[in-house]
Amino acid sequence: MRINLTKKDLVNLIYMQIGFSKQISESLIEDFLTTITSNLKKEKKLKISKFGTFTIREKKSRIGRNPKTKEKKIISARNVVLFKPSREFKQFINNKNDS
Repeated sequence: MRINLTKKDLVNLIYMQIGFSKQISESLIEDFLTTITSNLKKEKKLKISKFGTFTIREKKSRIGRNPKTKEKKIISARNVVLFKPSREFKQFINNKNDS
């Protein structure tokens, strides 16, 4: 069972299913991902209908601890991306008849 799906895999899927050349398929995937990331960074929220919503949440700095050494360190403030799947996506995933 395969866990990772790479850009190369997506390019090959578009090449095989739609028939675009590999260069055009790669450009299409790259442009799609760039559009998503740039819009998410600019707007802090991105909704793809019937798929889900990506949001950026700011995490404050906090004190963390290494469980082995018990050494305390400050974990810096940062932004994290959250994903909330849409109702349709959840139904698709949980539908047992599609197997």
